[in-house]
Amino acid sequence: MASHEIDLTAALWRKSSYSNGTGGDCVEVAPNLPEAIPVRDSKTAHHGGPVLLFRTTAWSAFLAEVKQGRTT
Repeated sequence: MASHEIDLTAALWRKSSYSNGTGGDCVEVAPNLPEAIPVRDSKTAHHGGPVLLFRTTAWSAFLAEVKQGRTT
């Protein structure tokens, strides 16, 4: 079986603009990878915490819904 792992070493992580630098609950996203959009919790990022991977089309659709104020 072929491996479908995505190399995250080139990921350029950035925190959500809703994070105010207080060290609280923050989401980080790395939109620079062509294969997928990785998302992680910044509190566990340095401890090898889990990363969620989204297809770029699914991530774009999610962002469009959020920008339109659709939260349900």
